[in-house]
Amino acid sequence: MDERDLRILKAIADLGTGSPERIHEETDIPVSTVHYRLNNLREAGVIRNDLYDLDLDALGLGVTVLVEVLADYAGEHEDVAGTIADIEGVTTLLSTMGETDFVAVAHLPDDDAVGRLLREFERVPAVERTNSTYVIETLYDDARALSSYSLESLVAALADE
Repeated sequence: MDERDLRILKAIADLGTGSPERIHEETDIPVSTVHYRLNNLREAGVIRNDLYDLDLDALGLGVTVLVEVLADYAGEHEDVAGTIADIEGVTTLLSTMGETDFVAVAHLPDDDAVGRLLREFERVPAVERTNSTYVIETLYDDARALSSYSLESLVAALADE
């Protein structure tokens, strides 16, 4: 990955689109080069989708719950993680250090779904205890992490020389 790739990725994050024409307007990189590099970034696994971000509130999944999971398991960490990740509504699962083994983020339609979610966690044999936090308001959520960096910082940290 070089500075041009990082300029393209930064433009995608800033613009909220992967449109080669819009990226060209933002970066002055020729459209044909943008197409070529986007394909290379997809093949390398850097770009995973076409950025069809959703407004979860508008969709009807406006209830967000954070669930800290304390587990007691003799088997594989990945097996427990897989079981938790398969719980309907869980959109993010983080493995953590310290007292908490996992943190799950769930986006749900209503309070009934919250109850169902917590009952599903209770059914996982390795889950010893959970601590749930009901999110009142999302103050900041950037699905495109690169938008929080300057291009200069990205190039300094990530570009191949």
